[in-house]
Amino acid sequence: MEIYKPILPPAIRTPIWRYAALVVLIVGSLLWILSLDPIAQNTAYHSFADTRELFGIPNFFDVITNLPFLIVGLVGVWFCLRAQVGAIRRAWIVLFFGVGLVSVGSAYYHWNPNNGTLVWDRLPMTIGFMGLFVALLGEYLGNRIAVLLLFPAVALGLATVVYWHFTDDLRPYLWVQLAPLLTIPAVMILFRSGYSHQWLLIVALGWYVLAKVTEAYDVAIFLNTQELLSGHSIKHLLAAAGSYSILVMLQRRKHLE
Repeated sequence: MEIYKPILPPAIRTPIWRYAALVVLIVGSLLWILSLDPIAQNTAYHSFADTRELFGIPNFFDVITNLPFLIVGLVGVWFCLRAQVGAIRRAWIVLFFGVGLVSVGSAYYHWNPNNGTLVWDRLPMTIGFMGLFVALLGEYLGNRIAVLLLFPAVALGLATVVYWHFTDDLRPYLWVQLAPLLTIPAVMILFRSGYSHQWLLIVALGWYVLAKVTEAYDVAIFLNTQELLSGHSIKHLLAAAGSYSILVMLQRRKHLE
């Protein structure tokens, strides 16, 4: 399939200052977050609004709303495996592999929320975040970037969760979430993609931002929906919609001449 055919990105002819701006943004965000005081895990984080048990499953809706991640992850990996072999393809596979694992890790965490189970929720999320981060850099800056960074980036992401687990300092983990969110608009402004349908990346970013908003208003949303769904349950659905938007982009896009 041509959507993953390696191409020489237009960024090759881009002025050097654009590369410098991207490096400053990524490295600067890391230095900024590390300059903050250590950020401990809020002990109230594990107190969710909807604790209803159904069919013997505790916190049923927070558990079951992880199913869309599994569906998107499996379909995404299957779709990417059908495509032409290439470094960027592997990065997209890592993204969807991480999305699929999120369904398992997050469901496990919400079954019994505590810091120990939260590790297994966050590990797959870092796989997905770093897969997306490297895929974007590879597609806008060149395949070689993806070859060089994919596995070190994933290892770094996993290490930030381990670091948090043993030090109770969330700063590196938060940067792993922040980096792809900054990279999406930055690469779209600074560089030109060789593919169509890049606007769906902004749609995906929008879904994720909405997901974080509903997460913050977990209790309020639960009460205002007459205890139908909590903000955290809706967060899962919106985040899965963001992942699905990226899958749709890959399915529909074409090479630009």
